[in-house]
Amino acid sequence: MHCISLPSSHLLLHSPAKTTLKLACHVSPRMFFNDSATNNNSGSTNGFSLIKNVSKLLWGASLPPGILISTVRTAWTSTWQIMMSQLAPSDPSGAYTRPFSKFRLNPTAATTKLHLYVGLPCPWAHRTLIVRALKGLEEAVPVSVAGHGLDGSWEFKDVPDKDNDILVPTMDRVNRCRNLKEVYRLRKGGYDGRATVPMLWDVEKKEVVCNESYDIIEFFNSGLNELAQHPGLDLSPVELKEEIEGWNRVIYPNVNNGVYRCGFAQSQEAYDVAVSGLFSTLDRIDDHLGSSRYLCGDRLTLADICLFTTLIRFDLVYNVLFKCTKKKLLEYTNLHAYMRDIYQIPKVAATCNFLEIMDGYYRMLFPLNPGSIRPVMPSVCEHEFLSRPSKRESMSSVGKRVQHVL
Repeated sequence: MHCISLPSSHLLLHSPAKTTLKLACHVSPRMFFNDSATNNNSGSTNGFSLIKNVSKLLWGASLPPGILISTVRTAWTSTWQIMMSQLAPSDPSGAYTRPFSKFRLNPTAATTKLHLYVGLPCPWAHRTLIVRALKGLEEAVPVSVAGHGLDGSWEFKDVPDKDNDILVPTMDRVNRCRNLKEVYRLRKGGYDGRATVPMLWDVEKKEVVCNESYDIIEFFNSGLNELAQHPGLDLSPVELKEEIEGWNRVIYPNVNNGVYRCGFAQSQEAYDVAVSGLFSTLDRIDDHLGSSRYLCGDRLTLADICLFTTLIRFDLVYNVLFKCTKKKLLEYTNLHAYMRDIYQIPKVAATCNFLEIMDGYYRMLFPLNPGSIRPVMPSVCEHEFLSRPSKRESMSSVGKRVQHVL
């Protein structure tokens, strides 16, 4: 599981007469994004004024004629479908199908000189940051944080660190590349596929070790204990392995990927199936958490980390942008308190940069938000609210187990 950037591609378009017209149309990713940042304010204002004046000249105070509205609607729908086919591949029913990770982990082939590449908006990358922090691998596995670019790529930029308590985008600290695509291309044989995060990089071999998030968090949990500051913390103990895998089989398709299946659905039927699966699963988990501090009882596990990175984005992004509107997470008493409980574990809050998360979704996913306007952050998603006591410690027979380990 990973977060992607939009590729350039060649498209096969169909004419209304049902004859297939092959056009080698090179679609630049910049077509998908608002490039207003490259224009000065006066230019944007003048352009808007021109459109406004022409509209007044043609129609006065009335609405545009129906035929124009119909034509624009048809053109926009066709353009949206083209953009969505590049952003979110779908099956014939219009359901989103997530691409498989290209590079799977081979622990025996990795050296101990590793570097982690992430993007802060991405929930899949976020899980690697949390496990890295909880295990105390910050020095053993340095990180470069890519930011969102207007062309849809993951770009490196030096953002002033105004708040030392949270992660912010950085320059590429090991390869000095401008964007993640360039890093992937440094590997032997190059690479022209999608440049995704998270990505674990072998510094000595200049090779991609892995870009599958679950492989990485399992490796961080047990494969680098000789380098970890907290080797005694085990987020995937043998006795809970089967239970963890059971929860993952439920949570990944219906919640982690389920929110994307809602947001990236390209038909009403696909959306209806996805949203039903999402909320029935959230209902089930909320009921379970009424009598269990974590998914697997008293112990925080990798299953909790994977669920948390979706929950922390739910009211912030998914509820609105991905049309997951049946309920807010705040309406789930147990789930919301559970999320706050994990957020308050030392080092976890520092991995949550809410403004970067919002920018990454609202300003990068142009087909879902053409105006690229970022809404105001919900007050329930602010640090002060999330820091309110969850009162879930009393549910655990071992109390603050994770805090004591750290």
